[in-house]
Formats: sequence, C-alpha cells, structure tokens
Amino acid sequence: MYEPKMKENDASVIEFIENVEQPKKREDAYKLLEVFEEATGYKAKMWGTSIIGFGSFHYRYKSGHEGDAPYVGFSPRKAKISLYLAPEDSDTRQLLKDFGKHTTGKSCVYINKLDDVNIDILRKMIKRAVIYTNELYPQEHGI
Repeated sequence: MYEPKMKENDASVIEFIENVEQPKKREDAYKLLEVFEEATGYKAKMWGTSIIGFGSFHYRYKSGHEGDAPYVGFSPRKAKISLYLAPEDSDTRQLLKDFGKHTTGKSCVYINKLDDVNIDILRKMIKRAVIYTNELYPQEHGI
C-alpha cells in the first residue's frame, strides 16, 4: 500500500529553521513563518523532514489515491526557497505577474530571497491558495 512521504509530524519548526545553514535564508524563513501564520491563521507544523506547512486538508483523486497535505507551506532549500501556493490557480497566476523575481514549477513558486518579491502579494497568494484548495477539496468543516 502507498505510504506518503510527506506527513504532518511533531518535529520542531524552530529547530528546523535554526538548522538552515545560510544566515539570510534562515532570516527569510523566520519572516515567512510570520507571514504564513498571519495570512492563514494556522500555526506552523513540519510536514515530512523539510516542509513547513499551515493547516491541512484531505484530498482524494479520481484514481482513488488519497491523503492529507498542508493548505500552503514553504521550504528554505539550499538552492531556492520553495513556496507551496497552488500556482495552477488562475487568480494566483495573475498575482504572480506583480510578485517579483520568481520561477514556477507544477506545484511550487521558487524564489531566491524575500527581498526579490512583494510581501503584500505573497500574503494575497497565501490566502488565495487556501481558498482555492478548499474549493477543489471541500472539507466537512471548511477552512
């Protein structure tokens, strides 16, 4: 049976951030922690070994595969900071136009540092990603 690698756990978010080697990336991670918590209203939790997630939802694909994931999250990786914000959403794509220096992947937005982007737009994208995800996967108790 499939066992997801990314599960919510009780590892310390602060300890994880403290172990980020690059001082600027560590500083950005603390700022992101503050922005994500404020924008979502959720406390940060570790998901797997390297993703800081906020809130959670249950998904079920047409294939029958199902699991749990954070509504939004980030990871201060060595090369870039990964932001998990549902970039496939058309409203988020519009916001990305004025976001600043970034690249996108299938489910991530990548930035080098927070100084490259507009924090107010980031807050809007975080809020939009939670709404969009809840529209895709309505939960019994909502968001």
